[in-house]
Amino acid sequence: MSANRTEQDDTSPDMISLATLPYDLLLNIARHLELHEIHALQLSCKALHGFTTTRPVYRNLATALLKRCRALPLHGFQRLSDLTDEQLVDAVNHATRLETAWLTRGPRPSSSSPYFNCAEGSTTGSRSWYKVISAPPNEEVDWLSPITSSYSLCATKSGKVVCWDVHRDECLAEWDPQERWELWKCRVEFDIRTVFFTMAKILQRSLDDRVMEFVLMKLEFPDKGEPIFSELATFKTIGVVMNVFLLDPSSCLLSAFVWVASSNTIGLYALLDWRKEEYVFIDTGIECSMSSNWSCILYQEQIVIHSEESDVAHQYFYPIATLQQYARPSTPSATFVPNISQRLRPVTTMSAPFIFPPLTRSVSPVSIRDEEQAPQPNGHVDGDAPAEANGTNEDAPPDAHDDGDENADGEADDGEDDTGSGTVADGNPFPYPPWYPESAHFVRQWWPTLASVPRLSCTVVLLADHEPDTHRTRYVLAQHYFKVPLIEADELEQMSAAAADAVEAAFTNSSADTLEKGSVVAVVKGASISKGEGSNRSTSTSSSETGEWSGTGTPDQPGKQRGAESSMMRLWYVSEPFEVVCVLDGVEDDDMDPDGGADRPRPLMAVDFGHAVWIEFAFPPEVDNEDKRLRFVTFPPVTNDRDVMGYGLGGTADSLEGIVHTLEVPEELDLDAVETINIDQSQGAIIISVRDGKIFILCYE
Repeated sequence: MSANRTEQDDTSPDMISLATLPYDLLLNIARHLELHEIHALQLSCKALHGFTTTRPVYRNLATALLKRCRALPLHGFQRLSDLTDEQLVDAVNHATRLETAWLTRGPRPSSSSPYFNCAEGSTTGSRSWYKVISAPPNEEVDWLSPITSSYSLCATKSGKVVCWDVHRDECLAEWDPQERWELWKCRVEFDIRTVFFTMAKILQRSLDDRVMEFVLMKLEFPDKGEPIFSELATFKTIGVVMNVFLLDPSSCLLSAFVWVASSNTIGLYALLDWRKEEYVFIDTGIECSMSSNWSCILYQEQIVIHSEESDVAHQYFYPIATLQQYARPSTPSATFVPNISQRLRPVTTMSAPFIFPPLTRSVSPVSIRDEEQAPQPNGHVDGDAPAEANGTNEDAPPDAHDDGDENADGEADDGEDDTGSGTVADGNPFPYPPWYPESAHFVRQWWPTLASVPRLSCTVVLLADHEPDTHRTRYVLAQHYFKVPLIEADELEQMSAAAADAVEAAFTNSSADTLEKGSVVAVVKGASISKGEGSNRSTSTSSSETGEWSGTGTPDQPGKQRGAESSMMRLWYVSEPFEVVCVLDGVEDDDMDPDGGADRPRPLMAVDFGHAVWIEFAFPPEVDNEDKRLRFVTFPPVTNDRDVMGYGLGGTADSLEGIVHTLEVPEELDLDAVETINIDQSQGAIIISVRDGKIFILCYE
């Protein structure tokens, strides 16, 4: 009787079941569901199973993954539009399983991987979860990065660049300049199946007037046939080059940061069209000191200098149209060197403070060796805390040239309070000094994506503190996401003209040393923006509840105003100090080393969006044991809401701490012999080269 009544109710004209709703309405509902909820609907009835396995549903799920900066495991140079419906479903399912597993239990050896999909069939035998391929014979590997799951790109210490077929384990193409060059930057453009990279060598070694020569190359992967190397342009720089950025290969746009020794400022060098014999070289007037980290980004026809100090981030905007006015001719002459045209302040400057742990936290001592594989939190924190695969994007340079390795400034937060009992009060838990950036990695989405996915960036900074007693260095990791601009366009309208006048009057004198005369500055609840001379008299704010200016603090202390703050500036940590393993990159060629062959330490660490992997000593310095282990951490993903950050899978602000895992490694992999390390999160792989000419591809799930 009951069953009959239920069946009668379901078919009543006054009742509409979920399965009978219009497709568009169902699709709108599905946009708010997670993958596990979609799976539950698939089991409910035939009609909903048919709906939930359609392409639009999984395209929405793919979009959500990409917005969280989680890549889909595509093969080769596949694009999302190339995937069949079944392939899209499999890719979303695989990416979601990987994300969930790495956030909860950490990576484990994989039972299958795209790296094993070779022409001869899947790998079998004892190497069921990892693959060993050859490095270029009789060469030392200087830099290595995956180019999709099918290829790797390798630069050697002799100056060669080699493209290697991962599946066939053979060289496909080689560029050999017959002299010592270093690879400085690499960028993959999936849509055109091309890799762009820059090689460098020093022509004149002195610091004040160092001259460097660069060659810009591309590696094309045709639909049929072998990849092809070709030269695009050569150019020279004068001064100490801090980094090079392949901003936009489609418009032939390249930039570089150069340290201006006489004024200790940042010089901006740019090729606005590398097909033309002309350059732009200006002194920005932006101070360069030891604690800042630097990156460069193209945003709406503007070159943006992104700078991070220990407490605050800045963005400096230079419209390309403005820079074009300072273009000068160059020549291929052997005696030609570029010169700075003049000092040119940024047209717009934005600043925003970092958000540190809001509650008192404990600083733990160096951890001892893990005795079991169960995940162990690397520290205790109460509170809350963004191309190409790592090393291949234009913001993730080779280890020897990581953004931020050569410059900087920043001060300890006055709110920092060391209680002397192992606790640190609210404020920056790792201020400069004593903590300084050993290396900084800026990563932007490199994988195939969708037009609706916003372009975000991710920063991972390896902070170091040298201990003079033990002569050892301890390290921690800090990570966050950021966007360009730091202050959103829709926030520009939140400030009234009267508030703008008040801000200008308040800060005209105090900001004279850092801003152009006549600049307009707005500081609202902790963030600020300024407009330089010649720009429109409009100011902007960071988002706040009232939209009004908070008249406390000064523009050179934006970290002191605490209000509505962007989740993009929320820092996450691996705060329990560890000792990362460094390799010494000795440069035999005097032309490449201004110090005459001195070794330079390079941390064996790699990052990708929300992930970091490194090799560390398993025991603290006071223990006489040099055993090493492979370590891994996943940081929380970005959520869809601009001002809300997800904290773990539950979305609660319960921890600022990354949970570090020790990864299983094959017995035949000697961690003492590692030369380079990399990570490809889209395939769940760690790529490691060793001194005996082998490359290990370790696949995790």
